[in-house]
Amino acid sequence: MKNIFIASTSTVHGKGYLEYALPSLKEFFDGVSEILFIPYARPGGISHEVYTKKASEAFAQIGIKVVGIHEFKTPIEAVKKAEGIFVGGGNTFLLVTQLYKNNLISEIKEGVSKGIPYLGTSAGSVVTGVSMQNTNDMPIIYPPSFDTFGLLSFNVNAHYLDPDPTSKHMGETRATRINEFHFVEDIPVLGLREGSWLLVKDDSITLKGGLSARLFLQGKDAQEYPNETDFSFL
Repeated sequence: MKNIFIASTSTVHGKGYLEYALPSLKEFFDGVSEILFIPYARPGGISHEVYTKKASEAFAQIGIKVVGIHEFKTPIEAVKKAEGIFVGGGNTFLLVTQLYKNNLISEIKEGVSKGIPYLGTSAGSVVTGVSMQNTNDMPIIYPPSFDTFGLLSFNVNAHYLDPDPTSKHMGETRATRINEFHFVEDIPVLGLREGSWLLVKDDSITLKGGLSARLFLQGKDAQEYPNETDFSFL
């Protein structure tokens, strides 16, 4: 049993933190009164408190309490007690390092596999895949492994950007970078555009948010898939 909300981003242009997704999140977390927030994708200390406060203010609008994982005696205890889990965005290398340091990879995967609702945004979405290798972040720290939760059988590229035909920038596009990945690995990669998310219910993986997504497979041309596509075929 899986109940997962995998969002490309926490904030879309012109709206506040999580504002665009709150109506859907209210439905997603129906029956949940308190969510465990994991702010590990941001540096520790005071910023964990500030980040948790930001998440708390957003969820207060739909009547759900948020508590930070750093407020518990041990991280594992926090996960075991969680009604729901929210892993926020930031730097994926930092997030994965902290998840391994606190022995949470298998703990969270087990809990979510048993039905604990999981929300990920940005880096928190990337880690639902097989590995973190399709993050857009700089490697500011070296994690013990690139392997992540493996709740999906493919990888997520959050904040996917299409090439701008009017741009004079001559650097590599996002598509080019993903194709480079496929010279080495054969893991499918789904590019999620801003404002879109995947809703995972048991064996179904449905694209939501009104936008299409771009699927990259090794040795094949990238393909567009419309909103409401079920990606369980991956």
